[in-house]
Amino acid sequence: MSNSVVINYTEGKILKPLIKFSLPILLSLMIQSLYGAIDLLIVGRFGTSADVSAVAIGSQLMQTVTGFITGLTMGITVLTGQYIGMKKYDDAGKTIGSGIFLFTVLAIVLTIICVSFSRTAVIFMQTPPEAIEKAYNYVLICSLGAVFIVAYNMISSIFRGLGNSNLPLIFVSIACVANIFGDLFFVAVLKLNTAGAAIATVLAQAISVILSYIIIRKKELPFKFNKTFIRFDKTKSLRILRLGSPIAFQDVLSHTSFLIIIAIVNGLGLTRSAGVGVAEKAVIIMLMIPLSFMSSISAFTAQNIGAKQYKRAKQALLYGVMISFICGLSIGLFAYFKGSILISLFTKDAAVIAEGKEFLRATAIESIICSTTFCLLGYFNGNGKTFFVMMQSLIAAFLVRVPFSLLMSKKPDVSMFEMGLAAPVAAVFSLLISIIYFIILEKKRKNKNLLA
Repeated sequence: MSNSVVINYTEGKILKPLIKFSLPILLSLMIQSLYGAIDLLIVGRFGTSADVSAVAIGSQLMQTVTGFITGLTMGITVLTGQYIGMKKYDDAGKTIGSGIFLFTVLAIVLTIICVSFSRTAVIFMQTPPEAIEKAYNYVLICSLGAVFIVAYNMISSIFRGLGNSNLPLIFVSIACVANIFGDLFFVAVLKLNTAGAAIATVLAQAISVILSYIIIRKKELPFKFNKTFIRFDKTKSLRILRLGSPIAFQDVLSHTSFLIIIAIVNGLGLTRSAGVGVAEKAVIIMLMIPLSFMSSISAFTAQNIGAKQYKRAKQALLYGVMISFICGLSIGLFAYFKGSILISLFTKDAAVIAEGKEFLRATAIESIICSTTFCLLGYFNGNGKTFFVMMQSLIAAFLVRVPFSLLMSKKPDVSMFEMGLAAPVAAVFSLLISIIYFIILEKKRKNKNLLA
């Protein structure tokens, strides 16, 4: 069996390779989501409602940071994939080297920023008084490990750009196993609760990065790569940032809008704060399949756009939408009618389960809509149309989702279901505007081909 990490998606069948590429990403997302979920689950079993609220809020804040990094590294995935599709392997190698330099600098800057503003972020979230110090400790400890968050996502983005989603799965699996044992030791045995959960998370990420580096050294690349490639290349760096920045800001804006909503809910009391925090862990699980197809379609499309195989890119999008929607509908309906089963995985508090269940019913509708929207966004990313992806997220988040949540919060005796309706309302807007943009994009491409 070849030791090469590169897989070519510009020829041959489409459906089977797309599914094979999506499955490791799905498993990676499932395992990666277990970071915060395992923290929450174990803290929920051995701690108090204040501990649950603190971990929920802290992990949401760190998820915003992770989302920014993941989005920015998409610039490496798309640009590397396009060069692979063009068979410009040297340019792909220089892109990777430039990306390593760029994200090393980013890791240092990000650590300083996160550590400096940890308490400010926790207070901004209107964290219940009982959970402020606990949430601050969680965020501070995780912030000190920001360098490992950057390293993991950078390594994963490189290999997805090369068409290989299996290695990132191995990397995140290593981290998850380490995190489980870490949580059991620091939380269940040492009784460090929120601080212990954060320590376990950071150590798990560090172990994953170190072991992934060892694995990578034994793999073959389609180009010569040496230390001289790791330098500041103005052209490559700017292209990475141009492609990745809009996706990064889209993730940040989306998470920020939700953090604002969480802050609003936090002002409604500790039980509702914990309930919504737990519900969001379930929502992440529900969105995993659409997210996996978003990532796989991005990489698949990037290679085919580089090779000018436009029809293959659209066929991949169609397959992705079909599978993602069927799965999204099934999971969404289960969450709508049986949401308490998902919520009870993370907490034993009956009041928290009741509040979380109501919020989850509304966001279950969002997950069904997003099953199509995310595939379209993946297609746009692969086409390099990342600015549109950012703008639609900005509009949906701050002109639809946040205002709707503020409006609902003013309603006397508002239910968590009513608060949660902001998500599907914003999702409908995103889907409609994405469909319109897809039609416009394809018309422009058709007219360009006719003129050629």
